[in-house]
Amino acid sequence: MNINDRLFASKQQLSRIRHRHLNCFLEAARSRKVSAAAYALNISQPAASKTLSELEAILDTKLFERGGRGGLRLTSTGTVFLRFAGASIAALKEGLDGIAQARMHEEPVLMIGALPGVAAHFMPAAVKEFRETHTTVIRIITGPNTSMLNQLRLGELDLVVGRLARPKEMAGLSFIHLYSEELVFVVRPGHPLADGKSFNPALLENMTLLMPTADGVMRPVVDRFLIAHGVGNLSNSIEARSPDFCRQYVLDSDAVWMISKGVVAHDLHDGVLSALQIDTSDTQGPVGLTLRADTHPSPTLRMMMDTLVRAANDFDLS
Repeated sequence: MNINDRLFASKQQLSRIRHRHLNCFLEAARSRKVSAAAYALNISQPAASKTLSELEAILDTKLFERGGRGGLRLTSTGTVFLRFAGASIAALKEGLDGIAQARMHEEPVLMIGALPGVAAHFMPAAVKEFRETHTTVIRIITGPNTSMLNQLRLGELDLVVGRLARPKEMAGLSFIHLYSEELVFVVRPGHPLADGKSFNPALLENMTLLMPTADGVMRPVVDRFLIAHGVGNLSNSIEARSPDFCRQYVLDSDAVWMISKGVVAHDLHDGVLSALQIDTSDTQGPVGLTLRADTHPSPTLRMMMDTLVRAANDFDLS
């Protein structure tokens, strides 16, 4: 096939690809399951399977390897297509947003995802500084890490501020490191264990533990730490995503809250909460800015990112 034939074939393929094909592909690539993709898109599982099969037929290639129980794994061509599919959806959204803003004569809007587990405390200072010189509308969105990254790929978010995600969740994304932080174990002031003495983590097995939910970016860190210290019985654990709930629960009980230090830095500094003396240096993890690898930040987003970098440098985790 010569170059003209290839170009013609590509145009033919492009004319047959629909928005629903790309949406279903991106959701399937994110969730790794047909059933999960169907649920997220509010369609039936057979409809999702059919949509993916249609896309593979149009492209004349396999995008996924099918496993047991509806599991999916991207093929090498699927990995390549993921990058460009995400970029096309994001570009379309940016175009629609640009038209809407032009019609309404609105200032541009920055959509920023903030994972409360790592970034909530230095972001207010950054937004305040940015707003002193810019009239851009800023919308801060919070939610589960996997959901945030999917919104970023689809162009629904411009940036995610938080802890570095697991490798399989970073496909098509890039990360700018700001600083590193570790896991801390916090309790109420006056807690019997808050005596400044070294605490044996194995004793946590007999206590009520507050820990991140299974989809939280910090959960693997918590799980690895507990396993390494022989804590296997988690029958008294409570999974929660809300820092406000966890903070109040700890203040009203003898529970131990396992959380990123950034979330409770102000509480520890002000004496609202106390940290158990546990060596968690091996839980250090990078915190930073995640954005799409296939797009160049707008001048406004670039200035916001620079402001976040400055605010993070001034953020005291000690």
